[in-house]
Amino acid sequence: MKNFFPIRLLTLLVAVTITGIALVLADEERPAARPNIVVIYADDLGYGDVGCYNRDHGRIATPHLDRFAAQGMRFTDGHSSSGVCSPSRYTLLTGRYHWRTRLQSGIVSLWGAPVIARDRLTIGSLAQQQGYRTACIGKWHLGWNWPIPEEKEKFFASGGYGGKKDLTANGEHRAAWRGVFSKAIPGGPTAVGFDSYFGTDVPNWPPYCFIENDRTVGIPSEFADPSFFKKNQASQQGPALKDWTLEPILPTLADRAVAFIRHEAKSPDPFLLYLPLTSPHTPLSVNEAWKDKSGLNLYADFVMETDAAVGRVLEALESSGAADNTLVVFTSDNGCAPYIGVKELEEKGHFPSGPFRGYKADAWEGGHRVPFIVRWPGVVKVGTVCPQLVHQADLLATFAEVFGQPLPGGAGEDSVSLLPLLQGKEEPVREHAVSASIRGVPAVRKGDWKFIPAPGSGGWGKGDQSQPVQLYDLKNDPGETRNLAARFPERVKEMQALLETLITRGRSTPGPKQANDVQVRRHLPGRGR
Repeated sequence: MKNFFPIRLLTLLVAVTITGIALVLADEERPAARPNIVVIYADDLGYGDVGCYNRDHGRIATPHLDRFAAQGMRFTDGHSSSGVCSPSRYTLLTGRYHWRTRLQSGIVSLWGAPVIARDRLTIGSLAQQQGYRTACIGKWHLGWNWPIPEEKEKFFASGGYGGKKDLTANGEHRAAWRGVFSKAIPGGPTAVGFDSYFGTDVPNWPPYCFIENDRTVGIPSEFADPSFFKKNQASQQGPALKDWTLEPILPTLADRAVAFIRHEAKSPDPFLLYLPLTSPHTPLSVNEAWKDKSGLNLYADFVMETDAAVGRVLEALESSGAADNTLVVFTSDNGCAPYIGVKELEEKGHFPSGPFRGYKADAWEGGHRVPFIVRWPGVVKVGTVCPQLVHQADLLATFAEVFGQPLPGGAGEDSVSLLPLLQGKEEPVREHAVSASIRGVPAVRKGDWKFIPAPGSGGWGKGDQSQPVQLYDLKNDPGETRNLAARFPERVKEMQALLETLITRGRSTPGPKQANDVQVRRHLPGRGR
């Protein structure tokens, strides 16, 4: 009996020690619950435009992005939701495929209404719930509730797509513009999860001015200068600030992002910055210091200037002391636009889509397979490359798991957490994914198989119109050169059935069945619509 208490005490100490070790090991596996988050979203940057993604056929220097990739994880099978911008932006922010909304095809139109419903969870509102300070700086292009009276709409009509008319605003125009732009513009970023906003809604569309929170910075009073519309610059004429120029847009956005990071880094509370850049999309408003730097063309110069802007943001994280506790994601909304001189670039040895077929707007890989890089010190092993299928829809679920916050049943219906991959696990996190062309033609992935229920690209590319559907084995044919649909009809049926299930369930992840916002358009084989 005299040894009972020491033995009991020893047993207790051993149990406590084992428990403590287990907790330490668990803590080592568990990431910090409140890292800062920065999402940098390039516009029209192709998979092959970043040097580390295209070592054999890339000719554009991107030292900052290459260094960033070497510090984190580079995904080689990462996808946007669409081959064009508005749909991809919706999906990245909400974790939900865009084709569940009215964005069945195309983009948000000039003066278009908001696509994101006010009660829809976004990466911004999710972070707000965790006490984050959130900001959106850059291009929005997801719609606003522009306060344009019906009787004044004629004064806001575009001067034409690619408008190069020498239009002069008269007194009626100016009065109508003053009446609208002196009011708050609801429905933008500050309505769906961001404490603050600064940017140009669409840099190549009116209004040609900056917007801060829900008001224009200044009152546009002139028609945009016709010189804006030459050589892949702006595209729709309309109200502009007097003396507005395009070149300062990218540097100003970088200035604002740097200032936000430096300010928020001093706070004990974490921050989330969503930085949707306006480049290298047109307008190709390259500043003098970058013109002819690439030795290729103006677009390549703009890619280099974009890389430098990203470098400024990353340097701000370092100099502010925030880098070690910041999860940074870099990706692009879709592939490179073919009209920026792609033929000229390829003749000089640079292939903006790398080894993949197609470009912006297409259902082929070049339309939506994009650079996708994540850096997170202490969690993501440096210099790693992940070949697993991932999607921009996955950011919402990833951040939710980082926060230890389960997603509600009606949020992030198509979002899968990437945290296991970021922590070094090699098993796939998603079995399938859907991206779409500008016309809404879906590209359905299941493992290495890809199905397109239409001929051609579904976008601006042509391709063989004689074959009603397309089936590719991307593992053995990443360039989509051999259509295997006729050879594997059962696989075609399987992929078509998968797409139908994803549509009818209103989600592609486990959870309660959800309603789509609209009747989703079926793309019947051979019709492409």
